[in-house]
Amino acid sequence: MAFIAVLAIAPVMLARSPLKLALLVIATAAMALTAGCGGRAKNRDTAYVARDVDALYLAAKDRLDRGRTREAAVLFDEVERQHPYSPWARRAQLMSAFSYYAARDYNKSVSAAQRFLSIHPGNKDAPYAYYLIALCNYEQISDVTRDQKATKLALDAMNEVIRRYPTTHYAADARLKLDLINDHLAGKEMDIGRAYQRQGKWLAATLRFRTVTDKYQSTSHVPEALYRLAESYLSIGIPQEAEKAAAVLGANYPGNVWYQRSFDLMNRYAPNVAAR
Repeated sequence: MAFIAVLAIAPVMLARSPLKLALLVIATAAMALTAGCGGRAKNRDTAYVARDVDALYLAAKDRLDRGRTREAAVLFDEVERQHPYSPWARRAQLMSAFSYYAARDYNKSVSAAQRFLSIHPGNKDAPYAYYLIALCNYEQISDVTRDQKATKLALDAMNEVIRRYPTTHYAADARLKLDLINDHLAGKEMDIGRAYQRQGKWLAATLRFRTVTDKYQSTSHVPEALYRLAESYLSIGIPQEAEKAAAVLGANYPGNVWYQRSFDLMNRYAPNVAAR
């Protein structure tokens, strides 16, 4: 592009200094060639170059060790492409999946891990491939105000790891992560329920809060959900149901701030029911 620009202004330059124009054209052409060579040099490590499997795999591992994860992934892919029947190819598939994960390219990581599992379903490294898929979804969990598709995918993937390989350390870690995933999903239900309350949609709100108390009983959101249920039932005009929610809150979370609020709420808006 620079060389083309120089030719466009050549008549003006020529009128002033033919020597300067010649030097400028030569310099610009040299820069274009240098840039082209630099671009080729930059990509030559990951471009298709026929190499023996040992050298290719070691080059990929070297990039991974140096934190150049995306380059490593591409080179591991090359191992399989150039040497598909080599013993290294199977390992390279899994290393490619890990490299993409480390590069935060979660979609490619999942694709690589799924490809590994489709070709080697009974391999000793299959538990890790399933766990890596779960991790990729887990890492994409977004704020509760946003869509929770990745959270649900993470939940399913973690449960799959636990179901298939219950005694592995991958399953142990998956169980720990399930607590956070469930807490996140409960938080989403709470966020929607509170929004319904602000809009005066009390019945819709109760359905969301009941989901939290019924489906996510071990999460940190249950005390507030019980309070919000009492609040919603009172607004609908069902004080008896509100009293039940407050009673459950008091029985299970007696020192919780939400219990004190529910106690005050019932005494204020349904004193006769609360006194029974």
